[in-house]
Amino acid sequence: MIEAEDMTIGWSPDVPLIEHATFEVHRGEIFGILGRSASGKSTMLRALVGLDLPLAGTVRVQGAPPPSSAARPTFGIMFQQGALIGSLSVGANVALPLETWTDLPADAIAAVVRAKLRLVGLERTVHLMPSELSGGMRKRAALARALALDPALVFLDEPSSGLDPITSGEIDALIVGLARVHDLTVVIVTHELGSIETIIDRCILLDGVHHRIGATGAPHDLAISPDADVRRFFHRTSEAA
Repeated sequence: MIEAEDMTIGWSPDVPLIEHATFEVHRGEIFGILGRSASGKSTMLRALVGLDLPLAGTVRVQGAPPPSSAARPTFGIMFQQGALIGSLSVGANVALPLETWTDLPADAIAAVVRAKLRLVGLERTVHLMPSELSGGMRKRAALARALALDPALVFLDEPSSGLDPITSGEIDALIVGLARVHDLTVVIVTHELGSIETIIDRCILLDGVHHRIGATGAPHDLAISPDADVRRFFHRTSEAA
């Protein structure tokens, strides 16, 4: 689903965040982009979805370069904190991609909106405003919006951050359920250890100090890596420990 080859990302060639990154995301897997703060996770995500261009190298998403902002997106995106438009109702937020990129009549769009909100357990919130939702509900509404165009690939930026452990676990379970039932490929940017351990099939760990991918593999394998820096990330231990 995604092929990145010798990709360098950052603010300028003189200030790279990650250099020579090569990895693949396979169809149907839940793939994690992990790393410490300021390691380049969000910048990597922006390069994969086409919001930023790599400084070097190539990235192909479903066989083609990421689409420009003027083209209909081939994937869904759930932004950090949900990024719902506060002046629009929940239903209008979910409808926005359909209104922008399809010619569906209003009644068909309304039916799709209800179906997507039902998928995430929010069918009764269609007329509510984002300010009337809890943090977990806003994340669910943002996920419904990401699924509006029935993508086969979804990018999720910190989907469970800032939530209490129970709500975070519910969001994780929802993501896994949707991915398995609807055959989605999911790319998640996260630093939440609970999410990493329970829902991610395979991941890359960004090493912001050495500006490279520090490790690639299944989380349970990386947790016992011979590389001490990799182990420390998965066990949340400091170098002094």
